Amino acid sequence: MSHVPHELADEFPDHAARISALKQSDKHFAHLMEKYHEINREVHRAETNLVPMDELAENDLRKRRAALKDELYAILSAEPAA
Repeated sequence: MSHVPHELADEFPDHAARISALKQSDKHFAHLMEKYHEINREVHRAETNLVPMDELAENDLRKRRAALKDELYAILSAEPAA
């Protein structure tokens, strides 16, 4: 199991500029990104035993993080509005 935080810029390096731009211009994207980071920090703390939790709770957090990541990627990969 990886104990490395899954930061969005590391997950989607080709979209770094778009992440930064959307974070500033799209409130929905910024909100999803903040939720992703909150859950990502919780997963990382659980994986490193800073905040131990049972396996089911940790797996639930991982699933929520993956769902947010998929939603964020869909926004990032969509064609920008003209």
